[in-house]
Amino acid sequence: MSSNGKSAKREIKFTKLFINGEFVDSISGNTFETIDPATEEVLATVAEGREEDVDLAVKAAREAFDNGPWPRMSGEARRKILLKFADIIDENADELATLEVIDGGKLFGPVRYFEVPISSETFRYFAGAADKIRGATLKMSSSFQAYTLREPIGVVGHIIPWNGPAYMFATKVAPALAAGCTMVVKPAEQTPLTVLFFAHLSKLAGIPDGVINVVNGYGKTAGAAVSSHMDIDAVTFTGSTEVGRLVMQAAATSNLKPVSLELGGKNPIIIFDDADLDKAAEFATFGNLTNKGEMCVSGSRVFVQEGVHDAFVKKLEVMVKHWATGDPFDLATRHGPQNNKQQYEKVLSLIEQGKKEGATVVTGGKPFGTKGFYIEPTLFTNVTDEMTIAKEEIFGPVISILKFKTAEEVIKRANATKYGLASGVMTKNIDVANTVSRSLRAGAVWINCYLALDRDAPHGGYKMSGFGREQGLEALDHYLQIKTVATPIYDSPWL
Repeated sequence: MSSNGKSAKREIKFTKLFINGEFVDSISGNTFETIDPATEEVLATVAEGREEDVDLAVKAAREAFDNGPWPRMSGEARRKILLKFADIIDENADELATLEVIDGGKLFGPVRYFEVPISSETFRYFAGAADKIRGATLKMSSSFQAYTLREPIGVVGHIIPWNGPAYMFATKVAPALAAGCTMVVKPAEQTPLTVLFFAHLSKLAGIPDGVINVVNGYGKTAGAAVSSHMDIDAVTFTGSTEVGRLVMQAAATSNLKPVSLELGGKNPIIIFDDADLDKAAEFATFGNLTNKGEMCVSGSRVFVQEGVHDAFVKKLEVMVKHWATGDPFDLATRHGPQNNKQQYEKVLSLIEQGKKEGATVVTGGKPFGTKGFYIEPTLFTNVTDEMTIAKEEIFGPVISILKFKTAEEVIKRANATKYGLASGVMTKNIDVANTVSRSLRAGAVWINCYLALDRDAPHGGYKMSGFGREQGLEALDHYLQIKTVATPIYDSPWL
């Protein structure tokens, strides 16, 4: 696709709130602007939901749960609707990908041919689980027969981040729907357009009114209202550790609703002397610069064993320099603009901090071009553990190289962080791979690969990277409650 077609000015179809199956204005009538990060131009004016709008959305979701058909359908019936939803997502892949590009600065090619198909396949995966939610028969120690029921938890609040709205909508909404829950979705104020389009598609798929509700708005108002609402039964949040703490506090001080948090990361990629350096450089580049580095799983601390350090840096430098920056609609582009001005300025500030603290810029380190929130892919060497760029989550296109000597040393250094989301280990030695993977305090360890995310692989963090798991059948656990039912047994020949 050329760079002069889809990037032109286009009509934005859905900008209101989606409550009880209808697009409606906010009660206050307030709106906010959403910006194209590649041009810095206003895309659309979007309805701004606040506490009173969240109340309306929760009432619709509560009515749909307590009295509507969705939780009472057979798993087979829900499965068929979710499969139809997946098909409709595929039919609208161009539109969804375009919204991801213009509202979030993502690249059209990877979104259209990777992220949107992953989103539809996530709905198909959990559609297959909808009619397989089972309890257990219990062998009790006295004269009782007992079994467990796994019942939908109720109304769920989903708070979605700005770095991947399509993927995160599917990740959170698909298992909740399969479980029989209803929900209120709060998209990031920076990227509301994709989620609103999904709401439109959900109605076309036949999901009943009130099951999915979308309230655009700011975190401090709409997001806080979701987290603290007394009639929301569970909440999920993906975003920063700082905001995750606020979500958890609000959930605790309201109705003690359970919380699932997928938060920040400062993830290590560990490259041993015996690693395939070409592959390792490829994984380090891909694992840091994909999506402009705006990934919680970015492997931004690249530990390289001293015997191959210099050779590896040379290979990585070539790859980073050839990571093409440009128009997000051009399929040759590998690197687009940061999602928003605030993030753009934060990344540039951390780059400058790295320079001041003594790290060496091998390539990049500056804004790119004169329009849009573009930053050159940046590679630092001579980074030490005490430097800010080695400790703080940057959430941008910045790679830090750190040298190490032994496996024991690098395990300690890799674990010396408040985070524990993901990690990579590059080695041909199975004993080293086994030892290191079992020693790292992280929710994922990718051996001789990176970004090995999949709908069948549970994903979540250790430590301050959060708790709870998304993807995999384990994702259903957050949306189901276990009820034990017991009845007495009389005159049975066995217990």
